[in-house]
Amino acid sequence: MPSLHGRAYTGAELLRRVGRLEQAAGVRLMLLDDGAERGTRVLEFRTGSGFAFDVLVDRAFDIGRCEFAGMSLTWQSAPGFVGPWYYEPDGLGWLRSFGGGLLTTCGLDHALFMAEDTAEQYHYPAKPAETYGLHGRISSRPARLAAYGERWEGDECVLFAKGEVLQAAVFGEQLRLERTIEARVGESRLAIHDEVVNVGHDRTPHMLLYHVNVGWPVVDDGAKLLVPATAVEPRGDYPVDGYRKLNAPAAGFVEKVFEHALSAEAGGAVPVAVVNPFLGIGAYEVFRLDQLPHHFVWRMLGEGTYVVGIEPSTNRTAGRLDARERGELIELAPGERRSYDLELGALVGRLELDAFAARVDSALSNG
Repeated sequence: MPSLHGRAYTGAELLRRVGRLEQAAGVRLMLLDDGAERGTRVLEFRTGSGFAFDVLVDRAFDIGRCEFAGMSLTWQSAPGFVGPWYYEPDGLGWLRSFGGGLLTTCGLDHALFMAEDTAEQYHYPAKPAETYGLHGRISSRPARLAAYGERWEGDECVLFAKGEVLQAAVFGEQLRLERTIEARVGESRLAIHDEVVNVGHDRTPHMLLYHVNVGWPVVDDGAKLLVPATAVEPRGDYPVDGYRKLNAPAAGFVEKVFEHALSAEAGGAVPVAVVNPFLGIGAYEVFRLDQLPHHFVWRMLGEGTYVVGIEPSTNRTAGRLDARERGELIELAPGERRSYDLELGALVGRLELDAFAARVDSALSNG
């Protein structure tokens, strides 16, 4: 039963009070029509609680803008949510079209830093190896919009969208991302269910990373990271001490990445959040440790690029070649699929922040 403006309503009670559901909540297809974003399709979700977000249809069905009551939960980059046709695949070219937003998906056959690896599985003598740019190609691929709208489940109203994103090449990978996004009217969260399937005829490597980007005003001086980490390893020559406490933007800041070993809740879920206790606001993620066994925090507290990435992944930060050496590089057989689940949302008020902190502590006690 939706709870809106301090009161719970049955479906009939709510619909008696509006001319159409969109007066209270809904999903709307829009087209960005200016600058480098021109031509990009967007699905605007509003749940009625003050929680609103955009699904970037032409950028892998990722999540762009996300806010609660007009307060942004995410970081948005200088390039913005540019059209996928501006993607630069080589080296660090990915950064020229990285829009930030609540979620940027990295994969499907490669994530993390650049690498060169064998392509012998594709049986093409002119292509003995494949060169991979930063974080792979999937975030630049437009989706086929399969469905969107709302459905009633008794007195619960579910807003939804479904899309399919194909990453394919002749003599290369043929992987499809099948994504479903749902949000319930009256709530301040969304759920993503992903299926990655090998629709080709060759065994194909598979890597996936969810680049979840939390920004100001959640990220600010005195904000903090909540994570059920049993161990933390810096990915550079810098200390771990104090990495969970956030600071104001600093000139010349150099990014810092920390890799976690995690403890999950009894059911296998891992709760992680960035919270601002002074504003009483936070952004969180929940994922399954059996699906995404690795997790990093990207601490980038510079001027303008002022963001904390909380990033569950199929692989360690050491990347593709390390995974192959360890025997951890996933390969999907023809027709094989893997499932992933991710919940993203807002924490509002002291009670919700404290409850989530207790949830993290409880998960940690299972470690």
